[in-house]
Amino acid sequence: MSKNSKAYREAAEKIDRDNLYTPLEAAKLAKETSSKKQDSTVEVAIRLGVDPRKADQMVRGTVNLPHGTGKTARVIVFAVGEKAEAAVAAGADEVGSDDLIEKIQGGFLDFDAAIATPDQMAKVGKIARVLGPRGLMPNPKTGTVTPDVAKAVNEIKGGKINFRVDKQANLHFVIGKASFDETKLAENYGAAIDEIMRAKPSSSKGRYLKKIVVSTTTGPGILVDPSVTRGFAEA
Repeated sequence: MSKNSKAYREAAEKIDRDNLYTPLEAAKLAKETSSKKQDSTVEVAIRLGVDPRKADQMVRGTVNLPHGTGKTARVIVFAVGEKAEAAVAAGADEVGSDDLIEKIQGGFLDFDAAIATPDQMAKVGKIARVLGPRGLMPNPKTGTVTPDVAKAVNEIKGGKINFRVDKQANLHFVIGKASFDETKLAENYGAAIDEIMRAKPSSSKGRYLKKIVVSTTTGPGILVDPSVTRGFAEA
């Protein structure tokens, strides 16, 4: 919905912009203020108290959302032989090696995650400039460079998401759909915050979670209390 539309203005009026909501309250408001014409994605944006320019303050990781994202991720796998067969059996959307790299070089980017066996990484490096800026480059730290490609495919298809701080010290990730029950949204939020807290750099000083906003793709932003890092499903 457009920010200038009547529906958006009416949705925004339901939110007290001076209030910091609990995760459950924010989830409920996100549902109430989302477009009724589509099942909008519920997103979280966090401003972190880190300096991403410093190597020891990079925040990244993965989280298995207990209730998934509401969307089946499109996953590609760089593998050959038995590993490629295992990836296909696990439900990977595209599996290959040189042929898949050439397809991506030709403009193919219709996927949400990329996995590679360790022996394929030298080849995958050829397209690092394509995958890297989009957050799609396989990485051992996120479990996407692994010999167990079937497990990785199943985890991502089941709701595993990656998070990584950007140059402005912001994190963005999805916690579900507006059609989700608010408790499930709050529990997904809680699981993600737990992992983000575990990923806090020891060199980070001061407030770590500086600002948190929950919104749908079509609705206004809702400020969440950063101090509520336990009891996520409690109003």
